[in-house]
Amino acid sequence: MNAQQLQKSFCKVLITGALGMATGVQAMDWSDTFVGFRYGEHFTEPPVAKKIQKEIYQLSHASGYSHGQHFFNLDILKSDSNDPKKDSDSGAVEAYLVYRHQLYLSKVFDRSFAFGPVKEVAFSSGFELNYKNTDFSTRKRQLLLGPTLKFDVPGYLDLSLFYSREWNHCGLPSCQTENIQFDPYYVVHLAWGLPFEMLDIPLKFQGFASYKTEKGEDYFHQDTGEESLIRTALMADIGKLAFGQKNKLWVGPGYEYWRHKYGAVNKPGVNTYAPTLHVEWHF
Repeated sequence: MNAQQLQKSFCKVLITGALGMATGVQAMDWSDTFVGFRYGEHFTEPPVAKKIQKEIYQLSHASGYSHGQHFFNLDILKSDSNDPKKDSDSGAVEAYLVYRHQLYLSKVFDRSFAFGPVKEVAFSSGFELNYKNTDFSTRKRQLLLGPTLKFDVPGYLDLSLFYSREWNHCGLPSCQTENIQFDPYYVVHLAWGLPFEMLDIPLKFQGFASYKTEKGEDYFHQDTGEESLIRTALMADIGKLAFGQKNKLWVGPGYEYWRHKYGAVNKPGVNTYAPTLHVEWHF
């Protein structure tokens, strides 16, 4: 394939992806939406040296159509007083929004991309937004795109390599840069949802793991570090056991591991080791 053909193929992927995002909701093959709650007492935030208790309220939606799928998640995170909001002793509130779209290449090019344990290759794109009402006043804006390998397993197992650009904000007087555009960086992202049964109890092991490369200098002209995040949970279908309705109420323990949070290194609060409790109500 020469350069001109490659460019045409890439443009076709982008155009089909845009059309898919525009029409996918009207032609959904499947969908799953839930409201959730997570709780933990060992969260951290740089540069806070103390452990932080957080209540996390969640709205999540995933759906599939003929050419791909959508994923949307909004977390509202309420901290205790160890992570105070600006000009207050009460806990801060953060909103974090994630959107992803996958476009199946087999549908674009009308041929199979399956190989070995991989059933499909997708072109993925998306964004992340956040705002938090602390003195730092972070306002993250992140764009991502890249390929995704979709493995042939019960449930799902997706491995993505993203190229990412990120913009953010620092409201501290000590910040030498208020609004920053980080250097481009790469994200390796693994997401999974694996159902199984034990003693006739429906269970699922779910979560994601993300690795980000360095993204240049931060607000203080200090080099950022590589960043790793794992958030996972083992969930039981309590609704089926309690009132006979499958895939309604899920409850289970989880864990969050976060190293070099936001790319910060050698500061208090940049590493998290937090057991969590997860609840989901699907509808």
